[in-house]
Amino acid sequence: QVRLMESGGGSVQSGGSLTLSCTVSGDTYCMAWFREAPGKQREGVAVIAGDGITIYGEFVQGRFTISQDKRKRTMSLQMNSLKPEDTAMYSCAAGGPNRYVREGGDFTPKCQLEGAFLNWGQGTQVTVSS
Repeated sequence: QVRLMESGGGSVQSGGSLTLSCTVSGDTYCMAWFREAPGKQREGVAVIAGDGITIYGEFVQGRFTISQDKRKRTMSLQMNSLKPEDTAMYSCAAGGPNRYVREGGDFTPKCQLEGAFLNWGQGTQVTVSS
C-alpha cells in the first residue's frame, strides 16, 4: 500500500515562496500535486514521472518547480511568486502510469495531470495574503 504525507504548507505574503514536500512509502511511477480551493474544483498543479518528465498546469506559468528524490522517497514543489489565488489545500498523489505511448519498438509509460491517481495524502494548507 502506498502512503503519502505532505509537509511545508503555511502562510505567506503575495510574491513569497513556499516549498511543499511529500514523503512516499511504496512503489509509484507518477507523482503529482493537486490543489483545491473553497468553492472551486480540484485542479492539477504539476506531475512528475519516474523518468523525470514533468507537466504543469497552465496557471503555473513558470512559477513552480516539481522535483523528486528517489533515494529519499520524497517529492517536492517549490512555489515562487505566490499569488492570493494560489491559496488552497495542496495534496500529493501517486500511482502507476496513466497511459502508455508506443515510441519506437517500446511502450513508454506516461503521466498526466488528467490521469487517475489511486493514492492521496491528507493535504497541506497554503494561504497567500495580499
